[in-house]
Amino acid sequence: MADFHLAPTTRRPQAEREAILASPGFGSNFSDHMVLIDWNPEHGWHDHRIVGYAPFTLDPASAVFHYAQEAFEGLKAYAHEDGSIWRFRADVNATRFQRSARRLALPELSVDDFLTGIDRLVEVDRDWVPRGAEQSLYLRPFMFAHSAFLAVKPSTSVTYAVIASPSGAYFGGSGVQPVKIWVSRDFSRAAPGGTGFAKCGGNYAASMVAQQEAEAAGCSQVAFLDAVEHRYVEELGGMNLFAVTADGRVITPALTDSILEGVTRSAVLRLAADAGLAVEESRLPQQELHRGIDDGSIREVFACGTAAIITPVASFTDPDGTHTVADGQPGTTTLDLRQQLTEIQYGRRPDPYGWMHRIV
Repeated sequence: MADFHLAPTTRRPQAEREAILASPGFGSNFSDHMVLIDWNPEHGWHDHRIVGYAPFTLDPASAVFHYAQEAFEGLKAYAHEDGSIWRFRADVNATRFQRSARRLALPELSVDDFLTGIDRLVEVDRDWVPRGAEQSLYLRPFMFAHSAFLAVKPSTSVTYAVIASPSGAYFGGSGVQPVKIWVSRDFSRAAPGGTGFAKCGGNYAASMVAQQEAEAAGCSQVAFLDAVEHRYVEELGGMNLFAVTADGRVITPALTDSILEGVTRSAVLRLAADAGLAVEESRLPQQELHRGIDDGSIREVFACGTAAIITPVASFTDPDGTHTVADGQPGTTTLDLRQQLTEIQYGRRPDPYGWMHRIV
């Protein structure tokens, strides 16, 4: 196990931290420290350390600026009622991070370094873990290439980092808020053979113009169709998608190399199967989804992801019109799965799956 050196640093005043924790928002405030590890071919991963949160100094020719050679992850630490702090399925994030690194021609970080760095950061910044309803410490591990050259080739200098952000609800507000979805016909998130299965910034950059289109249409998220036939719903800009049929089936798009394998997605599949629901992973044609919503054979739709947990979908809109799911309100299956998942994460019910790991 690597030893992470803690560098001396100055913590922010308690009053400032408490003011942030009283209303953390999502991803806009950050804790006092961050993890750093460096890599080069000569030494591999080295200089494991925890330092004060601060800007990076990078050469303007750094590879990440020009060729987007980077990858990232997202996970959470949860405060339980007894004061302990736990992480959720971080080992799955660690192995997905390795897959992303391979696709981006970046060095793979060991699972041990990934998990140990997260745990040490949470231990050091445990006072930044919020304790309000459905609040958590959002953790963002990432690596980026910074060799200073303009040749199109893999970087020989890479830095791995973890930053932490006390966070509340992803979509703001309180309670479970159904979201309206715009179905993009003009833009694709990822294509076969590309980086869709990897968690990297380029995928999200490609989604942003469609997200602007969604917001202009009064929607808060965008759904992308496959890049080949433009027929099949794949995923949202940052979440996986599920449909619940009137006869009790739970359907989600089957994984391809253009869909991110969500950590929350696989947890939902397990919870749904253990609840006695018939789970299907298959291609989901847009027209069949809309037709099922309209005739009632699809009674619920929800999205899921680390940040948004499980979020009900109220409607789908495209240039031809709007299709409202049931009455636009959360369905019972959506709410039941959401309750099961969050109660495991916050320690309010037993964890039979071994998903939670105590940090402190």
